[in-house]
Amino acid sequence: MENGNNITEFILLGLSQQKGVEILCFLLFLLCYIAIFTGNLLVMIAIICSQLIDQPMYFFLSFLSLSDLCYTSTVTPKLIIDLLAEKKTISYKGCMTQLFTMHFFGGIEVFILTGMAYDRYAAICKPLHYTVIMSRRRCNDIIVASCAGGFLHSFGQFILAILLPYCGPNEIDHYFCDVYPLLKLACTDTSRIGLLVIANSGVMGLVTFVVLLLSYAVILYTVRSYSTENRHKALSTCSSHITVVVLFFAPLLFIYIRPATTLPEDKVFALFYTIIAPMLNPLIYTLRNMEMKNAIKKLWSQIMGGRGNID
Repeated sequence: MENGNNITEFILLGLSQQKGVEILCFLLFLLCYIAIFTGNLLVMIAIICSQLIDQPMYFFLSFLSLSDLCYTSTVTPKLIIDLLAEKKTISYKGCMTQLFTMHFFGGIEVFILTGMAYDRYAAICKPLHYTVIMSRRRCNDIIVASCAGGFLHSFGQFILAILLPYCGPNEIDHYFCDVYPLLKLACTDTSRIGLLVIANSGVMGLVTFVVLLLSYAVILYTVRSYSTENRHKALSTCSSHITVVVLFFAPLLFIYIRPATTLPEDKVFALFYTIIAPMLNPLIYTLRNMEMKNAIKKLWSQIMGGRGNID
């Protein structure tokens, strides 16, 4: 395949062409990004500054918050700036960098969610061996494996995109650079490349999602023999994770599991896993979790106490 590329920048068509809608979206997504940054940072600091960091579930949650923050930061700041810009452009190098980093942190998040499901499986289905199974070394290995998996996934997407020849036009009908919109701009047959993208993103996401569903099916089967109180306690720790998994994977699979085509609805569905899910995750994991509530209250008290001493 010849890489006859004469494109130096791409034009992002964004979410809307109407100025009034763009201003409204600017205010909305600015508030969303502030909420994402504040919420995930608060969760990370609350866990790190408390004894919760010693528990595998919260150890993974701190890294999930970090990956959420990094993941949305590859897309959202650029989207917010472009909503007020007359011409929404991104350089060729910037586009490829955004594609790589977005899939890198997105891949890490997928594998961390899998690690969290494994932790819940071990805690509920093998409670007597839990401390041995989920040792700190095992937790560190899962995080390292998640980063390695995210890198391999994003590197595959990056190679597929960078080897394509782009001869014009250069308008991307999206608010960020992704593989499917770029395939439409390539001046070559992309049918085989599209199958590789489905294998790399769609199949990986589907297999991971099925594994997560199976793990929770085993958990549900196991808790049948528990007392009502213990069953409620076990399921309450899983409900938050299931909600996050569905919120993240459902729109992801809608976009990447089908043939390599783009639909107008893709931009709306992409908002779910690039902005809405990272914004809601801190709320989902803290609203029904007394340990996280107490850790955040303690952190807030320390912050306010520190300010009082300064005053």
